Amino acid sequence: MTEVVAALIWDNDKFMACQRPAHKARGLLWEFVGGKVEPGETKQQALIRECREELAVTLEVGDEFMDVTHEYPDLTVHLTLFHAAIREGVPQKLEHNDIRWITVDEIDRYEFCPADEVILERLKQVYLHK
Repeated sequence: MTEVVAALIWDNDKFMACQRPAHKARGLLWEFVGGKVEPGETKQQALIRECREELAVTLEVGDEFMDVTHEYPDLTVHLTLFHAAIREGVPQKLEHNDIRWITVDEIDRYEFCPADEVILERLKQVYLHK
């Protein structure tokens, strides 16, 4: 099983969604920014490193929002999504095809990676039914 971390980064009522590069597995699908946890790293350290590599920003990692295990045909991931905030820098598309700030009610307009579906449903429950 592959340990993966991702960031739920808010800007007022919008959160960051990143579009995977066309040449990667699940190319052009949308996801939360993040990546694999390397040996010897905590999940929080991995998330900070990945966001530095992919967006050129420094994150402040907060509490865990939720975690999910998903089986793809080529790998099984254990994804932990953390609340996070950009402490320094402006997001840049260093690895992603596109970056968008979207509201929770816009989620259905985007095709996200299958592992994110459960998370997106929880986001809708938490933020649309206040």
